[in-house]
Amino acid sequence: MKIIGSYVSPYVRKVLACLALKDLTFEIDPITPFFGNDEFERLSPLRRIPVLIDGDVTLCDSSVICAYLDEAYPGHPLLPADTRDRARARWLEEYADTRLGDVFIWGLFYQKFVHKAVWGEAGDEERIARTLEVDAPAALDYLEGQLPESGWLFETFGLADISIATYFRNAFYAGFEVDAGRWPRTAGFVERALAHPTFERFLPFERTQMSTNPEGRRKALLAAGAQLTSETLGLRAPRKGVMRL
Repeated sequence: MKIIGSYVSPYVRKVLACLALKDLTFEIDPITPFFGNDEFERLSPLRRIPVLIDGDVTLCDSSVICAYLDEAYPGHPLLPADTRDRARARWLEEYADTRLGDVFIWGLFYQKFVHKAVWGEAGDEERIARTLEVDAPAALDYLEGQLPESGWLFETFGLADISIATYFRNAFYAGFEVDAGRWPRTAGFVERALAHPTFERFLPFERTQMSTNPEGRRKALLAAGAQLTSETLGLRAPRKGVMRL
């Protein structure tokens, strides 16, 4: 099984955590989507990550991939057993991928980190301000009413917990902290979830990827113990995709 996508991506992190819960082995080509070559674009026509290759199955989109993993492989279930709980878990995954992704990735992490690192451009300061002043507080207000005071959203740690928590790692990278006084349930949940072994397992590789340039990244990740693919679909120069914001 192969995963194409950066360890730092919240969508890739989500899939890796699910693979860890399922105790599945894989190799990874840890490229950012902007540096994907023509073969990457053939596999992912929207130039988005992650991509899963499992034998003759190739899938894009983290939600599609996680659903496939849960249906194709036994072991730790990613969704709760109760029908109503499963529906709520799917909604929380959708909310996270749609709203938290827009707020913390495109509104904050992309503007403060990716814009400069990839395109050599300053981020949109107006969007950053709106994210911090309006969008993030509104999202956190919603989560505060959804998240448990202790433990997990359902009986065991699963896809819903992973889907929400993954975006906060990138928010932290962009300098954002959840105000525990204003949103205590959210702050406690995020701290617990990101400390879970399924996230902690890959954190050293995230740190390695964040601290090395693209030319030396594969060598550094191999030295850190990452199981990389023998070949990469990465390029030296970035390309703009059809979904670039």
